[in-house]
Amino acid sequence: MKFTTLVTIVPDIHEERAIEVAKLSGAGSVTILKGKHIGLKEKKIFFGLTLEENVTVLIFILPVKLSIRVMRALKSEFNMNNHKESNAIAFNIPIGHVVGIDKEELHSFEKDIETIL
Repeated sequence: MKFTTLVTIVPDIHEERAIEVAKLSGAGSVTILKGKHIGLKEKKIFFGLTLEENVTVLIFILPVKLSIRVMRALKSEFNMNNHKESNAIAFNIPIGHVVGIDKEELHSFEKDIETIL
């Protein structure tokens, strides 16, 4: 089974919804990182405080076929085709080798892939 890393970056306020959508689409465990988005435009300053958008980076290790299904669900939920309205992004990074995946999660992946096929 070939695996890929699905990385999704969403505004903090959408973190829980993004995880819910991914899990409903077959994703298992997720690693969550916190960050700040600084765009190309000047930072907004309000009463001396710089306003930067806080973001959540969600990292999923998924079988390739399942990652496509999860990415499609996230793309639809957060309207990622419309870059002017969406503040989210998702991309895959191929994995050459992986160790340490929980056997129960692996069996869950196999069942999900069977339903896709």
